[in-house]
Amino acid sequence: MTGAAELRTLAQEIIECRACPRLVAYREKVAREKRRMFRDWTYWGKPVPGFGDFHAQLLILGLAPAAHGANRTGRVFTGDRSGEFLYRLLHKAGFASQPASLHRDDGLQLNNAYITATIRCAPPENKPLPSEIANCRGYLERELDLLRPKAVLALGKIAWDAYLGVLKRRGVIPSRAPFPFSHGAVAKLPVPLPTLFGSYHPSQQNTQTGRLTEAMFLRVLRRIQRFFTS
Repeated sequence: MTGAAELRTLAQEIIECRACPRLVAYREKVAREKRRMFRDWTYWGKPVPGFGDFHAQLLILGLAPAAHGANRTGRVFTGDRSGEFLYRLLHKAGFASQPASLHRDDGLQLNNAYITATIRCAPPENKPLPSEIANCRGYLERELDLLRPKAVLALGKIAWDAYLGVLKRRGVIPSRAPFPFSHGAVAKLPVPLPTLFGSYHPSQQNTQTGRLTEAMFLRVLRRIQRFFTS
């Protein structure tokens, strides 16, 4: 089985997952009740698999599907303000074929990038439990093994810690402590591990307050591109 085929098989496993009762109940409740502005939508209401180029050098790791974003559309970072910001900048940097991700059949393609999440179901108040992160860890590990990216871009501290947690669990690093998170951080990990880049999460809380601007995020993407060509 090729890597692409294995990633498709993994995506189907993710979609069928019911490992976390709290998350299953919440994602399905949201899908039934909907938000008024989306009352004509048929919500996805299931775990959301990764999306992108199966030969990507860059793996982008977010937190979780938004209740009325990816939990509605079925594509990671699609249908909410965070995704609008992310895909607009990925397009500007050349990682995305178009500046907007609207729904699963909109023709969007990623170039040399693959986007996934720390957990695959929308969590209440956007706050996953440690046990829920642990339940999803195996999916991230398999994506890393199949993609073999050259760089990982963690969107926020939870994603940063989740990736380092995989490495610690595998015995590759003894501790996360030498690798503190900050916007623009770069963790040079033991070869041949991917280099880890950090950015604030493109949440409304960050983008609307100016904590994360388009220029700040684009600088991180440009730095990753220079890293690929160095």
